[in-house]
Order: sequence, then structure tokens, then C-alpha cells
Amino acid sequence: MTQKTDVGVSQTPKEEKKKLSIIVFSGTMDRLMPVGILASGAASSGYEVNLFFTFWGLQAITKKSLQSAGPQQGPKVDVNYQEFGQMMAQRMVEMKYPSWQQLLREAKEVGEVKVFACSTSMGFFNINREDLADFVDDVVGVATFLDRAQGGETLFI
Repeated sequence: MTQKTDVGVSQTPKEEKKKLSIIVFSGTMDRLMPVGILASGAASSGYEVNLFFTFWGLQAITKKSLQSAGPQQGPKVDVNYQEFGQMMAQRMVEMKYPSWQQLLREAKEVGEVKVFACSTSMGFFNINREDLADFVDDVVGVATFLDRAQGGETLFI
């Protein structure tokens, strides 16, 4: 699509990149899997993806948490869905479905995906940068994340 400018020259307006930002508050597998799936799907579709791990979500991206969980599991399942947790993990193994953290790693390879840890939550939980998973890009505050999220869709999971 072209637009006519005040001097009569046609120009194509700059198309803004689609953007999806997710605030990852929960650290349970039933919430982390959708984060991985959404990030992967959005990256594959050309979206810029920003993930902001805070509070319990931040706990999920620590090396300690990732090492204690099995390859197809995440930290616990929400109490309302506990009966499905084991079944979900078993189905993922049967289907050879990647874990949520593997989906994030693959999404980062495919597209523009940034993973941020919340600096305030890190202070609350006494977590250092060295404690975080290798797929974390940076430690930022809320204002920085909001600047990155501006102009796109934002989800809270």
C-alpha cells in the first residue's frame, strides 16, 4: 500500500513488526507449557517475542529448578490440575513432545525471542545472574520490559 505525501511522492509506509510479550508469573508446568508453545508459534510466525519471568515464573528458570525437573516435566502442577500432571508428562513422553524449556530454546533459534528475568524478583528471592538458565538474555526491571512490550500484545500467564 502506498500513501501520497504532501509533495506528491508515493511512499510505502513502514510495516511494524508483530510483537507478543508474555509476563510469566506462574512457575508450574501447566502454565509453562503454554508459554513455550506460544513463544514457539509466535517466533515461527515472524513475531518479536519478549518473555518476562517474575515471581514464581522466575523460580522456574533457575538452574536448580531446571536440574531438579525431569526432561518432560516442569516444576509441579497447579493444585487445581494435579490429577492431570502425571498424565500430561506421560503423554509428552509418548508423543516425544519437547519440554517447555526446549520449546523456548528452539523458538530462540527460529526467531527474535528474548527471555528476561525480573530484577526485583531476583532481589526478593536472592537469585543471582549465575543462578539463571543459559537461555536467559538479560536481567531487567519492569520499565525496561514495558518499553520492549509497547505496541504489541501482552499476556499474563
